[in-house]
Amino acid sequence: MATEGYCVKCKAKRMMKGEHETSFKGKGNVERKAMTGTCEKCDTKMFRILASKK
Repeated sequence: MATEGYCVKCKAKRMMKGEHETSFKGKGNVERKAMTGTCEKCDTKMFRILASKK
């Protein structure tokens, strides 16, 4: 699954490589989901917060 995220080093939207889903604590101790991976161009770590279920 290819995920697009924003690379802070490149200052552009890039595709992540080696991405995997992770979770973290949000406001009010709610569990939030996110994707982490690396930029395909410069190998900088990227992080994208996924939409929450309603």
